[in-house]
Amino acid sequence: MKDPDLLIVGGGTGGCAAALTACSLGLRVVMTEPTDWVGGQLTSQCVPPDENPWIEEAGGCSQSYSQFREGVRDYYRANESLTPDALEDRQLNPGGGWVSKLCHRPDIAHRVLRATLQPYVDSGHLSLHLGWRPTGAKTKGDRVVAVDFLDDEGRKHRVEARFFLDATETGDVLPMSGTEHVVGAEAREETGEPHAPDAHEPDNVQGLTWCAVVGYSPDGDHTIAKPAQYDFWRHFQPKGWPCELLSYKMLQVQRGEVIDFPLFGNNGFNLFTYRQVVDGTRHTDDREDATVMNWPMNDYYVGSVLDVPAAVAEEHFEAARQLTLSMLYWLQTEAPRHDEGVGYPELRLRPDLAGTEDGLAKAPYIRESRRIRAEFTVAEQHVSTEANPGRDRAVEFLDSVGIGAYRIDLHPSTNGRGTIDLSSLPFQIPLGCLVPVRMTNLLPACKNIGVTHITNGCYRLHPVEWNIGESAAALAHFCLANDVSPQRVAREQSLVSEMQALLNSLGVVLSWGGVETRAL
Repeated sequence: MKDPDLLIVGGGTGGCAAALTACSLGLRVVMTEPTDWVGGQLTSQCVPPDENPWIEEAGGCSQSYSQFREGVRDYYRANESLTPDALEDRQLNPGGGWVSKLCHRPDIAHRVLRATLQPYVDSGHLSLHLGWRPTGAKTKGDRVVAVDFLDDEGRKHRVEARFFLDATETGDVLPMSGTEHVVGAEAREETGEPHAPDAHEPDNVQGLTWCAVVGYSPDGDHTIAKPAQYDFWRHFQPKGWPCELLSYKMLQVQRGEVIDFPLFGNNGFNLFTYRQVVDGTRHTDDREDATVMNWPMNDYYVGSVLDVPAAVAEEHFEAARQLTLSMLYWLQTEAPRHDEGVGYPELRLRPDLAGTEDGLAKAPYIRESRRIRAEFTVAEQHVSTEANPGRDRAVEFLDSVGIGAYRIDLHPSTNGRGTIDLSSLPFQIPLGCLVPVRMTNLLPACKNIGVTHITNGCYRLHPVEWNIGESAAALAHFCLANDVSPQRVAREQSLVSEMQALLNSLGVVLSWGGVETRAL
């Protein structure tokens, strides 16, 4: 596409929402994505959606996210041989997992998102480039002029546009463009957050997970070859962890005690049903159950992949893959069974559901990105229950561009810091946290917004990232249509009100309104 209005770098959850919004507003859009699937957390990272308790209620999420969710259910009803009971269930949870009210296969989420984007591709509003990775950016003063890419075949590309969204999983365009940003945990003196460290810790980044989709096939031995790093991971005990990582034990942070989290049994509190994405009992054909390995035991936090040499990042990514394979191998060969004996050779990787040759996800699940220095930064005291006693929702933002709700859930850190798990209140997304302090035509569109290391723990989930993407695209459209900078919009209440009217017309929920909320 020649001279697009908007370039969206990254086709994950936020990127897809941004593309749908921008195209619906008439913008000419180019979107790039390093994998061959769009959807990010929902698809290529194989993470069933972590959502708020009110996600099924009116006002619990944006209209477009609700439409995506119903699109997944409609796909199952039309194509997946559901039982009569499942067909009639208006709140169908296809996989039956209990982490979400909509645990679904990642390959189906990809198909739904591609089908939703396709009309804009066909009409010429959207040019979609899969397998493209950003390598650099050209800037002029406070503006981005172009972003450079390398595709899977080694060819170079440069895309110029009027406006840019960074929807990459790690905020890649920020350093490339010289956009002011933060990596790691801010100092308490800077943010005033009770749980922030004394000094800035750039190496304090939430661990990532390289997920895998695993089926349970009672007939047969599907034991994989011993992973190359198994001997290391088999005896690895992280700092602050109660035992070796490859086990059924985990630390229950709220209660401060060690608990069992076995593969099966345990009155339903088990690893398999936690993120289960296929429930054979919901189908009329013969299907094996399947789940996603995104568990405390395969969290990787040995080192950060942000602001390190590419070779070091690749070493960490490979080690994360090896950790997941080692956990699977331990389950297949050494883990105590719920029905006596040792090992579950019945477990098998499901490449068909992950869209890969080996059953591991196409991309790692990145929980924490680089984050912009923003006009406004959301801090712990804005959203935590502890800092807002007696409230049923967080501090109100008059410039709200969306909503979200999730506990402040920080997984163990790459510098050895342990889990931070804090009660939080249903919150809003302030427009100011989408606006960089300087760059006038670049906006964040996923986890790279103006939040802290701590508040990233509740702003990083699927429906929030989706909302961020659609609101960032609407803001880009608003700036282009009115020839104003994002900074001016953030600073002038009359423009904020016009922007909010646009979001209302798109079905973006700006407050918790009549929803009866509570602390999480």
